[in-house]
Amino acid sequence: MKYLLMCEGPNELEVIRMLLEHNKLIFTADDLLNLTPYHARQIGNNAAVKTALNLYQGNVHVLRIGDKLSDELKVPREYKGKIADIKKYCTKPELEMLLIISENKELDFEKRKSTTSPKEFSKENVIYNRSRYDNSTAFYREYYGKQINLLVDAIKRYKQLKGKHQRDEFYLADLLK
Repeated sequence: MKYLLMCEGPNELEVIRMLLEHNKLIFTADDLLNLTPYHARQIGNNAAVKTALNLYQGNVHVLRIGDKLSDELKVPREYKGKIADIKKYCTKPELEMLLIISENKELDFEKRKSTTSPKEFSKENVIYNRSRYDNSTAFYREYYGKQINLLVDAIKRYKQLKGKHQRDEFYLADLLK
């Protein structure tokens, strides 16, 4: 049994790649379908995911990671027998919350969250190595790449701060060792 790891955006994908590289997840790349996580919201419109599913002979657990997972995963008919289950791991309201937590700016954000998104707040308030946050995968790699425990701590703290998601949603922290 393999995991099909589907990340909503490139930044979620980069975070997952860093966690995999540092062996911080409850699974390794060897446990992933085709040994890799995918930037994909749906199976049907992603050729790489479909190819990997076609090549793998066993059943697959689907793990979806993102902040807006309200859309239902549509499993094409030809893969219905291969998909064992589907789980959602949410980073609501946005992945930038991890940066806000890492910067210890949760209280500052709380004061402005009704008028400012986490992404906009991060662009205004998060600076690392003289570079302002710019919503790029390179920024996440630069910020967390050499301080992976800061990322792990932010993921855990996020779960503590947020309380509960919807019944069918999990936290990124639930994938950590």
